[in-house]
Amino acid sequence: MTMPPAGDQQQANARRAVRMGGLLVGMGILHFVAPKPFDTIVPAELPGSARLYTHGSGVAEVAVGTALIVPRTRKLGALAAIALYLGVFPANVNMVRLWKNKPAIMRAGPLARLPLQIPMITQAYRVYRTS
Repeated sequence: MTMPPAGDQQQANARRAVRMGGLLVGMGILHFVAPKPFDTIVPAELPGSARLYTHGSGVAEVAVGTALIVPRTRKLGALAAIALYLGVFPANVNMVRLWKNKPAIMRAGPLARLPLQIPMITQAYRVYRTS
């Protein structure tokens, strides 16, 4: 199997970064447009209001997504994306815990999200490494 030319790899990396960044910006905006679902998965053990964490994570997602989209800040954005994915993992675990009595079809999404964090982290690392 032959390797694609370096220019093709750079373009593929740029597309990956922009796609990841766009998704993060979109999700970050959603934290402000429809915050209630995000509020419900903030662990109750955290001090302060759930809305504070919802808005804070929304700001972080928009900032990280923007950094991934902008070529000059892409490498830093990729590292920030890894930190963000690791940082929101407890909320995702909490959602699984809170939804344990919901129908199986509703639990499937939160359960699937946990292992999906791994490819998200590896893709962010790949953007970091190749930027």
